[in-house]
Amino acid sequence: MNELSLLELFAQATLIVKIVVVILIIASIITWLIIVERYLHFQEAEEFNNEFETLFWNTKDLQKLFKSVSSKDASELVGLERVFYYSYKENIKLKDLKIDSQTKSENISRSIRIAISKEEGVHTKHLQYLANVGSVSPYIGLFGTVIGIVNAFQGLSDATQATINAVAPGISEALIATALGLFAAIPAVLAFNKFTVSTEAQIKSLSVFGEELVSIFSHSK
Repeated sequence: MNELSLLELFAQATLIVKIVVVILIIASIITWLIIVERYLHFQEAEEFNNEFETLFWNTKDLQKLFKSVSSKDASELVGLERVFYYSYKENIKLKDLKIDSQTKSENISRSIRIAISKEEGVHTKHLQYLANVGSVSPYIGLFGTVIGIVNAFQGLSDATQATINAVAPGISEALIATALGLFAAIPAVLAFNKFTVSTEAQIKSLSVFGEELVSIFSHSK
């Protein structure tokens, strides 16, 4: 079926099927925009974290590194940089207090959990949309399919004899709605699973780095 016949079929479709098709096309376009945006996001996050981790372990003056990080706006901090900022800031606050290392460790850990929680929110951005499209699109397509089948039977009942021309428009509508539902859902499901794994990997990396910071700062004087 060529492009022209698809457009003609859409033009001849019932209003409900047209609405279903438009919804699924829009959902699919937004899905692919999110996929590209999230892919670039995780790629950039991984590169930045690798660079900052290398910088952290190679620096001899953490206070100087903290001043460099503090020069940025708090909303601009990302990844390991954010975890370092929150933990070091808490470490400075506790330095002059007479508390044992365990209490200090707990307080620093709490500040790190806050930082990681903020990071998790950044990484899971738009994933709920992908989950919704992945779960709902097949049913929207199925709704269009049902309408198409109903139209096919309607065409058959109105025809003087049972011919393919009587049922073809309705069946075509049904198949297109089904195909578009799957076309929108499959990439969304795959992307959701992929980015969920990427988020978990990022959080695990932040947690490990945070534990190392707790160990360093809780025993520092």
